[in-house]
Amino acid sequence: MAHKGKEIRNPKTGQTIQFVKTRADTNGRYLELISTYESHSKEPIPHYHPRQDEYFEVLQGELSVRLKGKLTTLQPGDTIHIERNTVHSMWNGTAEKTVISWKTVPAMDTEYLLELNTGLANDDKTNADGVPDLLQVALMMNHYDHVFRVAKPPFFVQKVIFGILTPFARLLGYKSYYQKYID
Repeated sequence: MAHKGKEIRNPKTGQTIQFVKTRADTNGRYLELISTYESHSKEPIPHYHPRQDEYFEVLQGELSVRLKGKLTTLQPGDTIHIERNTVHSMWNGTAEKTVISWKTVPAMDTEYLLELNTGLANDDKTNADGVPDLLQVALMMNHYDHVFRVAKPPFFVQKVIFGILTPFARLLGYKSYYQKYID
């Protein structure tokens, strides 16, 4: 379970996340993190958060941000507010590490999604880019679609595809979350 000071590292994406304040600490108002991106980390899939705003401040290094398809680079001291439903991705494209302060408002259960994806990567249940197989993704996207959605295909198409795949995923033993990753 996420708690102040807990640190998780995803070896596939090159990202380390330290929990500064969890949803329990803020009564669900926000989730506050420090994220460190290793040099030349991978650009995540373009995504958006349907019910949350995100706030970032670069503390060290440079942060590459693709926002609505446009690429920008943020420097130490730069901040960015990403409004809900705005497609984005961010990563470190440089040879030096990048450290950011990150706040998600409201917190919802984003911390569990972060722990789940990191746990799967650490157990080598993702591809080289840190993405689980399609059946695992189907369950995760159905369970966490209120906090995270991929930009393509359109959401209604995702719901149909993931809805069809969900019974097969459960039949094969996949789960929406695994307790061992959030303990």
